[in-house]
Amino acid sequence: MLEVKVQGGANSYSALIESGLMERAGNAIARVVQSRRCAIISDSKVAALFAEKLQCGLGEAGFTSTLIVIPSGESSKSLEQVSSICEQMIAAGLDRTSFVIGLGGGVVTDVSGFVAAIYHRGIPHAQVPTTLLAMVDSSIGGKTGVNTRSGKNLIGAIHHPSLVLADPDVLETLPPRELNQGFAEIIKHAIIADPEMFDTLRDLDRGDLAPLIQRNVEIKARIVATDELDRTGQRALLNFGHTVGHAIERAGDYQRFLHGEAISLGMVAASAVSVKRAGLSPTDQGAIVDLLGNFDLPTELPADFPKEKILGALPLDKKFEQGEIRFVVTPRIGSAFLSRDVTMEDIREAVDEL
Repeated sequence: MLEVKVQGGANSYSALIESGLMERAGNAIARVVQSRRCAIISDSKVAALFAEKLQCGLGEAGFTSTLIVIPSGESSKSLEQVSSICEQMIAAGLDRTSFVIGLGGGVVTDVSGFVAAIYHRGIPHAQVPTTLLAMVDSSIGGKTGVNTRSGKNLIGAIHHPSLVLADPDVLETLPPRELNQGFAEIIKHAIIADPEMFDTLRDLDRGDLAPLIQRNVEIKARIVATDELDRTGQRALLNFGHTVGHAIERAGDYQRFLHGEAISLGMVAASAVSVKRAGLSPTDQGAIVDLLGNFDLPTELPADFPKEKILGALPLDKKFEQGEIRFVVTPRIGSAFLSRDVTMEDIREAVDEL
C-alpha cells in the first residue's frame, strides 16, 4: 500500500493508494472515524458500479450506511442538490455524530465535501474517488463547493477529509475520454512543479498508475501545506490553466467539454500567455501542447464555439480580486508563479489562438 500524508489545517490525514482497496474501505475508515453511521453520496453512474461493494465492506466493518444518489454531471454541483442531500440525511436520522463518504469523481468529491462542511455545522467525511482526476486532484486539499449560474465553485468551504482511499483498479471501468481528462491535472502538476514527471509522461506505462497517483498526491499535498487557505499565492499555482478553462466550461454550459478537457485548453492558453509574460520558450510551449495531444486532450476550440462567452465569463473567476487579474504563468516546465502583469488583452489573444 502506498500512503501520502496530507496536512489539513491543524490535523493531517492519509491518502492510501492500493489495488483492491474498495473492498477493504470499511476497515480503513473504521480506523479514523468514531461514528458507525454514515451517508454515502454518489452519482447515478458510479453508484451502479460500486455502491453495493462499498456498502458490503462497510457493513462487515460494523457501519450502517445510507446511500444518496445524485444525477451524474456538473449540473449536480448546485445549492439545490446540496439542500436535497441534507434533507435526505435528516430523514435518515443522521446527526452531528455521523459522517459522509464521497464515492465518485470530481463532482461528487466537491458536493459531498461541501455537504459535510455544512451539515450540523460540520461533520467528518472520507473520500473514495473513482476517477483519475479525483484521485490526483479534487479529493485532496479540502476545497469543496458548488457552482452558481455565474461561475464555478463560487460557493464552498475548506473542509479536509479524514481519509482518502484511491483504488486504481476502479479506473478500468472508465471510458478512455473520462480517464484521459485526469491526465490534464497530472500534466498541470508536472508543468508547475515536476519537470522529470513531464518527461516520463511522454512514455508512460499505463499498466501501473499507482506510483503516478502517489507522486501527484505528493505534489498537491506539498503545495496545499504551504498555503492551505489560498492566501499567499502558493496554492493558486494549482490553478494553472483554470482561469480560461473554467470560462470555457461555463461558455459551453458544462456540456461541450469535460473538466479536464477544458483545463487542457486553458493550459494551452496559459502557455501562450506565458511566452509573452513569463519568458516561456516556444520549445517548451510546443512540448506542453504536444503532451496534451498525446493523451487525446483538446488543444484547439471548435470553430463554432462561442468565444465571446469565454471572455464574458473570465471576470467572474475566483482568481480575479477587486477586478485585478491574478494569472498563473510558467517561465519553464517545472516552475510557475502568480502574475499580476497579465492583461485582458493578453488573455483575449490567447483565446483567439485557440
